[in-house]
Amino acid sequence: MTKALVIVESPAKAKTISKILGKDFQVKASIGHVRDLPRNKLGVNVRKNFEPQYEVLREKEPIVEELREAAKQVDKVYLAPDPDREGEAIAWHLSELLDLPKNKLHRIEFNEITKEAVLAAIKSPRQIDKRLVDAQQARRVLDRLVGYKISPLLWRKVNGRSAGRVQSVAVRLICEREAEIESFDPKEYWSIKAELSRARSKQTFTAALVKYEGKRVISASDKPGTNTLVIDSEKKAKSILKNVDGEEFVVNSVTEKTSQRQPLPPFITSTLQREAATALGYPVKKTMQIAQQLYEGVELGSQGPSGLITYMRTDSTRVSTQAQDEARDYIKSHFGKTYVPDKAKQYTSKAKGVQDAHEAVRPSSVEQTPESIRSYLSPEQYKVYKLIWERFVGSQMTPAELLTTTVEIGAGDATFRASDTKTKFAGFTIVYNRPGADDNGEEDQEATSLPELDKGEKLKLKQLDPKQHFTQPPPRFSEASLVKTLEDLGIGRPSTYAATVNTIVDRKYVEKQQKQLAPTNLGKAVNLLLVEHFGDVVDVGFTAEMELKLDQIEEDKVEWHGMLKAFYLPFGETLKKAEENMNKVLVLSDQICPNCGQAMAVRSSRFGQFLGCVGYPECKTKIALTRDGKPVPEDRPSEEKCNTCKSPMLIRYGRYGDYLACSAEECKEQRPILKLTGVACPRDGCGGQIIEKKSRHGKLFYGCSHYSQKQCQTAFWYPPVLSGGPRGGNRCPKCESLLIYKTLKRGDQIACSSKECEFAELADTALIKHA
Repeated sequence: MTKALVIVESPAKAKTISKILGKDFQVKASIGHVRDLPRNKLGVNVRKNFEPQYEVLREKEPIVEELREAAKQVDKVYLAPDPDREGEAIAWHLSELLDLPKNKLHRIEFNEITKEAVLAAIKSPRQIDKRLVDAQQARRVLDRLVGYKISPLLWRKVNGRSAGRVQSVAVRLICEREAEIESFDPKEYWSIKAELSRARSKQTFTAALVKYEGKRVISASDKPGTNTLVIDSEKKAKSILKNVDGEEFVVNSVTEKTSQRQPLPPFITSTLQREAATALGYPVKKTMQIAQQLYEGVELGSQGPSGLITYMRTDSTRVSTQAQDEARDYIKSHFGKTYVPDKAKQYTSKAKGVQDAHEAVRPSSVEQTPESIRSYLSPEQYKVYKLIWERFVGSQMTPAELLTTTVEIGAGDATFRASDTKTKFAGFTIVYNRPGADDNGEEDQEATSLPELDKGEKLKLKQLDPKQHFTQPPPRFSEASLVKTLEDLGIGRPSTYAATVNTIVDRKYVEKQQKQLAPTNLGKAVNLLLVEHFGDVVDVGFTAEMELKLDQIEEDKVEWHGMLKAFYLPFGETLKKAEENMNKVLVLSDQICPNCGQAMAVRSSRFGQFLGCVGYPECKTKIALTRDGKPVPEDRPSEEKCNTCKSPMLIRYGRYGDYLACSAEECKEQRPILKLTGVACPRDGCGGQIIEKKSRHGKLFYGCSHYSQKQCQTAFWYPPVLSGGPRGGNRCPKCESLLIYKTLKRGDQIACSSKECEFAELADTALIKHA
């Protein structure tokens, strides 16, 4: 009989911790939240002090029952969800549902899933922190009040899907940026560069015009002053060229300046998301999924399972003294004393409302270098881990020392300038030196390679190069830049950034265009109504203030029921006025009604969105839309024949995508479009083929072509190995069952499809050809 039960949220985390703790502990997963507000009603008793009416999630009822039975068999229950508000709330809900007395309940938390950290947590448990729970409850109830009260209005007035407190502010920011872009008036300006060389040299360099007739030359986007000049027309540029051409170019000054390039702090959630987007092209959601895998643990061969990074949802750049000492020792032994600063680097965050609850995102151990564990990681895991490892090690190193040479060259009334920066000492850049932009998004200044020049030296002019420019509007938000803006404004928290971006895209309020976020017509219409009638709720300052109040609840400075009451009273009045005054808004599409020529508007029904003529009810034309919001395509011919009447089959679009339908009006045969894998069903006498299928939840799996007819139940979550695959065949050498390809965190495997057989071997990625 086990001594204790440990409950975590995720099966992957449970597996890692189970191997660390051994047989004396039973480790089970709740698989996220087990109790929440009801899905089909408000679930908040406004009249009874905003009391939440929680219920066990239907799909979690078997899990709760299993955990309840397991808890009865042990003396101690360790609740080990993530170390944040959500994790504390999960622990509290579990303690309530399992009816755990105080002497049996032990809340533990760890910032990294390593043997040392987990065992240390077991030795120092605590009780549940009700302040963290209250802060999470306040956020959940606040979001539910806003969403459930405003969403029905949007449904009736603009066919909007729903409204969220933080998501609506994000949509507002994107819409306002789009309005700036649309109203932007570009202004013309010119730059002039001179291509120069020494008198007896072929090496050339370029210098930009920086002064003319005593005035500083600026671009049209710079702030003008009393002694500045904008070359705003071709005429003015040609006039300057005429005056400068023929003048003698003489070096007026040569100055050298030594500077330092400071290392960047270790990652927090938002900077990790931005860097992964810039360096790897990963969307926010993907970055967080990979970071979660690295945190929860990876099997490292004979070393066993281990979490590779610290908790990835954090707004703090703080690092433990132990981690700093380990990093300094590693740097000294691998790079030398000169790369180790006299004092360990300390970083502070300038963002609003920093909670500083956890350490920065860093490797659990710097000794686990990216290359040393590469064979255990997927390519994507390796790339993200490499970013985190290099950023952290670099953050604990000495600054880079730079030498910048600036040359000013006179030519009559004009002054040209060129600069060249060389690295005197690499410092942290020997580990982490990403070109392009620093952590603030500022690009490196343009530089040129300069020859050795002396003051008073005469130079040879090769050519003058005038170039026309126009001021540019502010760019659309990318996922990464939106996260940075939300963080700078104090809106949302590390755990909410990815969910916020995903929600506004899923609800069709925003769409991605070449990795940039642009508002849809629906998003613009929803934002217009929300700003007009709920301006305070979607106000940036108000939302940031709410986040601070949630932090104050966690700090036990504000009572959460009182905070909700203070919000809800004015919100209720605003809601009443909106119900009376909000007009219905039509979201027009680009489609024209084929019957009457009027515009088609986006409308919604319980079956999804469709296009309806604005002339309704006189004109009742409707056009169905696909899940992507595009008109449903017409029937298309196929090469298939009907099994019933032998007529040609048509490809028709339905609720779940394309399918085959008989072209004969009197025949009703329909069947799915089979995506063959080329592998026969392994069941004796079946005669079917293994094909790609989708579950009712939309998840891809591989099953027999007779599966839908309930003649055969053969099905796998992973694709089958083709006959003649990397092993030369597709049958298990132990039991003759079909082999499948498993894509796992520690690498791709060829494994047996039988649950009774444990055969598995690492697959050579280059040889994998998914069915």
